[in-house]
Amino acid sequence: MSACTPTRPSDPTPTHRAHPPHSPPPAPRRRFRVAGEDVSASIAVFLIALPLSLGIALATGAPLQAGLVAAAVGGLVAGRLGGSPLQVSGPAAGLTVVTADLIQRYGWRTTCAITVLAGLAQLGLGCLRVARTALAVSPAIVHGMLAGIGVTIAVAQLHIVLGGSPQSSVLDNVRALPAQLAQLQPAAVAVSALTLTLLLLWPRLPGPAGRLLRRMPAPLVAVAGATATASLTGLTLPRVELPSWRSHALAGLPEGPALGLVAAVLTITLVCSVQSLLGAVAVDKLVASRPGPAVRVHRSDLDRELLGQGAANIVSGALGGLPVAGVAVRSTANVNSGAVSRNSTMLHGVLVVVAALLMVPVLELIPLASLAALVMAVGIQMVSLHHIRTVTRHREVLVYAATTLGVVLLGVLQGVALGIAVAVATALHRLTRTRITHDEQEGVHHVRVRGQLTFLAVPRLSRALHLVPHGAHAVVELDGSFMDHAAYEALQDWQKTHTAQGGTAEFTGRRGGLSLTPGDQADTSGMTEVTGPTEVAAPAGLSAATGCRCRPWTPWRNHQCEGPPTTPESAPPATADADAGATPDAGATPGTGTGADTDTSTSTGTGTGAGTGAGKQPGGGRDGRPAAPPTPGRGGHRLARGISAFQRNTAPLVRGELARLAREGQRPSQLFLTCADSRLVTSMITSSGPGDLFVVRNVGNLVPLPGAESGDDSVAAAIEYAVEVLQVRSITVCGHSGCGAMQALLGSEPGGAQTPLRRWLRHGRPSLERMADDSRPWARLAGRRPADAVEQLCLTNVVQQLEHLRAHESVARALAAGALELHGMYFHVGEAQAYLLTGAEEEHLFDHVREEDGVTV
Repeated sequence: MSACTPTRPSDPTPTHRAHPPHSPPPAPRRRFRVAGEDVSASIAVFLIALPLSLGIALATGAPLQAGLVAAAVGGLVAGRLGGSPLQVSGPAAGLTVVTADLIQRYGWRTTCAITVLAGLAQLGLGCLRVARTALAVSPAIVHGMLAGIGVTIAVAQLHIVLGGSPQSSVLDNVRALPAQLAQLQPAAVAVSALTLTLLLLWPRLPGPAGRLLRRMPAPLVAVAGATATASLTGLTLPRVELPSWRSHALAGLPEGPALGLVAAVLTITLVCSVQSLLGAVAVDKLVASRPGPAVRVHRSDLDRELLGQGAANIVSGALGGLPVAGVAVRSTANVNSGAVSRNSTMLHGVLVVVAALLMVPVLELIPLASLAALVMAVGIQMVSLHHIRTVTRHREVLVYAATTLGVVLLGVLQGVALGIAVAVATALHRLTRTRITHDEQEGVHHVRVRGQLTFLAVPRLSRALHLVPHGAHAVVELDGSFMDHAAYEALQDWQKTHTAQGGTAEFTGRRGGLSLTPGDQADTSGMTEVTGPTEVAAPAGLSAATGCRCRPWTPWRNHQCEGPPTTPESAPPATADADAGATPDAGATPGTGTGADTDTSTSTGTGTGAGTGAGKQPGGGRDGRPAAPPTPGRGGHRLARGISAFQRNTAPLVRGELARLAREGQRPSQLFLTCADSRLVTSMITSSGPGDLFVVRNVGNLVPLPGAESGDDSVAAAIEYAVEVLQVRSITVCGHSGCGAMQALLGSEPGGAQTPLRRWLRHGRPSLERMADDSRPWARLAGRRPADAVEQLCLTNVVQQLEHLRAHESVARALAAGALELHGMYFHVGEAQAYLLTGAEEEHLFDHVREEDGVTV
């Protein structure tokens, strides 16, 4: 047996065949079978839902049983009728402030009636099929609403944590806080502190034992630990009181002013609907990114989800429960626990019913301070730093802040209305705020337009254009995505007049479009170069010679714009450029580049793109079509166009940052060692920019061992320079799927001509030996086994190259001093999925990375 052949079978995961189409239908009893994944997921969700439902009921001032009713109805009714199979509904923290205000204003029975009416309103909206309209609400408004609700919850529950009672509003709670601190109850504070400590530390338990213990939900552990401590130490504390179900209050007829009741119904309808619909969309994303074998789960039907939520609110309100909405915490736990159908949601509702009927003595041991601490932590988490960074990056922090303050000071409905008003005002301000400047540089007049060109900016645009002297060369830079007809005509009239008087005009911008030529009204979003009144440029992305339509991302899609072979009769004159007028990358967005890394890093190694032909048939083009024969000089034209697009579109945006780097020198924080495969764009994978990464690329991402015989000075020099001179803090070795070097390594045979490639691949033989060694554990991927021997070797190679790194003297010194970290990474090209090496030394596991905070799970 060849040494290159793995000694263990790959043991692929068996695939489940669909039922043959002509077989007899399954027996009726099979219709009610519940998958094992749904059972385990329902238990996990139940353990989270039980304490949270009681805590939310406590925070609203409703009967504690109302939280259990809402949790059960949300699981059974919304779970069965809703359009999102894996979303879990119940009493949500986002409804706490609204419900508490309604209970204080109208009483509990009227609040239940309002919940029923809100459910009817949701049914009406679902029948009108307007669910997707709710997604048009700005995310800044939604995040601001949740943040305002979270602040209100946290401030109110802080009083219970300190042993007191909350007031009716945020301002009253803040004013009463000094007096509450002077009269705090040590027992309540101790129980609350224990709850928060367990809630914070439980998900961070280290080691294999920690991974096993972390399967128990942190909210359940926190409340159970605080309850056990309070019971064993004999602390005197207010505890949960669940009255008999015989005295449970049901919905009554609504009583109060009609206008106030209508506003209350609209508020409950708005908050429940928006939170449930956004949650359904988020659940779809979680399911799509879930690791492991793909299980068919239907995408959410938002209109049906609205109908299901409406039915659940009707039933919950009629039975004396809290308003129901989709809950992010429970839905995330349901998806991450492996649920495959709506049975998990419904079974969790059944478990809540069983607990409400049979576990009353146990539930009555829970201290109210522990539940208050749990809900306070949930409220604090609703103020997400990730959301704040996101809205700041998109310049919507004003909308976020206005919504948050409006919810805190005025109420949910008023805060949302204020947020919408600020969002509309901000959009109008951006539409009308246009900066137009004129300056002269070396005889060329530059007119720069920053913002959207509308009729409001035409007077200033005309003044700036008329500052350009007759006969001069002018460059008009349009940095915006919108131009109305009035601005288009103003530019067109000036261009005709200026060129008729002997001048030249060049139009540039972020996006390519049509030149300003008479009679051309098709697209006014941008212009290409115009040098005379008779020149007509082709549309952006459309080559007159080839008829090829390119897109903004074509530079890094390896797009080919060659047309069909030309015959002598159809060939253009020798003096004509076949690409005249073509601007295939005029629409390139900043940051996409031309297939190379956009980070200013050093690249060393052999090879210039192993595996670049993956996915193509010999002699064929994309989609199986025959490829046109290469045209001499096309590569040079493509390179020149890419450079031109960079100078025109990207260089103005990065010139300041690159100038700073030129003055200060490079200070990268990471050495990134990866393969030379052209499909790996390190800046795209790591979201890095100029100066962030010091990149070393070679065929197979290999790190030769140091030594005169086996070493490689090119890679060793880059490692020494990065560690000793640049003082990087981490080194990452990144492998990838479909690596041509690993395929060549597996297929290599002893003997044969020693070509440069074969001599270089000898550095990968330790990885082959490691994979063939039965005494060593194989590297694994999260959620599944490696697909084949090539993928197994790719993973093993990353682990082996990390060991080679430790053998380098500079790396060993930095590791011993604690100044350096080593990381392994695997990138699956076809799935666009990155994995980080984690686990103990003896357990090499490549695990997923969470999108929201960039840490492994």
